[in-house]
Amino acid sequence: MKLSDFDFDLPERLIATRPARPRSAARLLLAEGGGIADRVVHDLPTILRPGDRLVLNNTKVIPARLIGERTRQSTQGEVSARIEVTLLEPAPEGEWLALAKPLRKVRIGETIRFSNTLAAEVRAIAEGQMRLTFSLVGADFDVALAETGAMPLPPYIAALRVPDEADKTDYQTVFARHAGAVAAPTASLHFDAPLLAALAARGVQFSEVTLHVGAGTFLPVKVDDVATHRMHAEWGEVSAKAAAEINATRDAGGRVIPVGTTALRLIESAAVSGRVEPFCGTTDIFIYPGYRFRVTDALMTNFHLPRSTLLMLVSALMGQERIREIYAHAVAHDYRFFSYGDASLLIP
Repeated sequence: MKLSDFDFDLPERLIATRPARPRSAARLLLAEGGGIADRVVHDLPTILRPGDRLVLNNTKVIPARLIGERTRQSTQGEVSARIEVTLLEPAPEGEWLALAKPLRKVRIGETIRFSNTLAAEVRAIAEGQMRLTFSLVGADFDVALAETGAMPLPPYIAALRVPDEADKTDYQTVFARHAGAVAAPTASLHFDAPLLAALAARGVQFSEVTLHVGAGTFLPVKVDDVATHRMHAEWGEVSAKAAAEINATRDAGGRVIPVGTTALRLIESAAVSGRVEPFCGTTDIFIYPGYRFRVTDALMTNFHLPRSTLLMLVSALMGQERIREIYAHAVAHDYRFFSYGDASLLIP
């Protein structure tokens, strides 16, 4: 399989820069069997069956985008430079891995100041990333980050507009509980309290898992032979309770439907035995055509980038030709793409 097998033309006008309001008013492409139907997310209670189980990723996005300034003494006196920092993940000993723009303007040992209370020392630079030690830790760091940081919008949205205060709510799920992600599990952004209540009344059940989505989810695939691509690792947890619930649903003949590719990758990582086991650690599972799904019966997900690992994942679930048909329909019918875009429910 070549990378070009997963390419398609996407008009820029279809890239969503704001979410639907209310959340559940987003459009939903239902692909079931050989058919395609144009629905709306709030139709889910009429589409799903009693006994189905939705698997939700309850990670919480941190405001990981920071704008700071570093100062340096030169022959002309003190000079400063504006530095944009995006936190990637915690590192040992309380440090953070981060991206910087422009990285060439930063040196090891320098301090980047983000506010009157929050600053960070550059401890190391390697492979296009920095390792930072912040001036605050624990709850004090969390408070300062919430006050100073902005939501780390995906590059394809950030290229069209700057993040603003609305994104702190829009780019967070209503069931976000455990802070640590630097990207949202975007299929979950379509759920609001009335929809969750209607699904529960229908007899649809829920299990929560945690996968802290990393910025690597946006990294392009750089190899032509997709089988040689190596995924970034992300930390996740499937509790014993969630594992038992998912297995019980399968035993009872219900369908297990992850909401988002992150939840899917996590439960598949936890099911190496064929049944979901409690899991806590990192996963770098790469799902592309030829993969045999262990516990996933269907998937709710947004529409993904051309030539991306997420497009490869949905192609593994539905088949490459079927995904080409689904995406051609989505483009022809003006579905909104990517993180703030519309949704699909893919039922093989």
